[in-house]
Amino acid sequence: MENFKTNKFSFFPCPPMEAAMGLMRRMPPKHTETALTALLSLLPGYSSDLLSQVDQPLQVLSDVDNGKEFILCEYNRDADSHRSPWSNKYHPSLEGGMYPSTELRKLEIEANEIFTIYRDQYYEGGISSVYLWEEDDKEGFVACFLIKKDGQKHGRRGFLHEGGWDAIHVIQVGAEEEGMANYCLTSTIMLSLTTNSDTSGTFNLSGSIRRQMKADLPVEEGHLCNMGKMIEEIEGKLRNQLDQVYFGKTKEMVCTLRPSPDLPSMALPENIKP
Repeated sequence: MENFKTNKFSFFPCPPMEAAMGLMRRMPPKHTETALTALLSLLPGYSSDLLSQVDQPLQVLSDVDNGKEFILCEYNRDADSHRSPWSNKYHPSLEGGMYPSTELRKLEIEANEIFTIYRDQYYEGGISSVYLWEEDDKEGFVACFLIKKDGQKHGRRGFLHEGGWDAIHVIQVGAEEEGMANYCLTSTIMLSLTTNSDTSGTFNLSGSIRRQMKADLPVEEGHLCNMGKMIEEIEGKLRNQLDQVYFGKTKEMVCTLRPSPDLPSMALPENIKP
């Protein structure tokens, strides 16, 4: 153990923060909040890092001014209040909260209107929120696009006991230079679903996936157009990966362990048996 610093966490084969993140990456999304609370009590000195790097299942609150629901996250939180993208007010009320500039607020309003259409077309419902804020150097800004879709118990796509899809897209937009801007998109998808029927019993599938995309794009069509194209592209890739990794591998394992009686026998012919 001489290669590690001597402290109460020296039994870890890697630094505490790295070990904590490794644990959280393997935690089912519905248990993320419980696991994060436990880690914060064990590693109070890393609380800010853990809260900023661990994506938690999205929560929803209703805007009392217009009755619209909005999504809660670290990107619209100040103290214990969350800012609504619809009214631009904090719930509960907060004095001296952080707000986007007038120009960014106009872009934020437009982004929420456009992303609502995107959500309805791709997700057939759900809740979406978009938040914008300035970078510390004032030369760029950051945008966060959020979608939350809860599964219906008796929907058109079959029986689902419970389930959820949380999409978090954070885009850092650099300053414009010669009509171009740099975009860095980090996307996280958290999926969880549970079925419960007499034929198959109880089955639970959950997990998360994160990917990053960078691009230098012309701004002649506007930032929203560029960000929308990037989100659309990366969401398509993430859906395909989830289908292959989670559903594809799960189906392969289930069919291997519990083959359907309707399938033909896979036994080897007598003439080639060892």
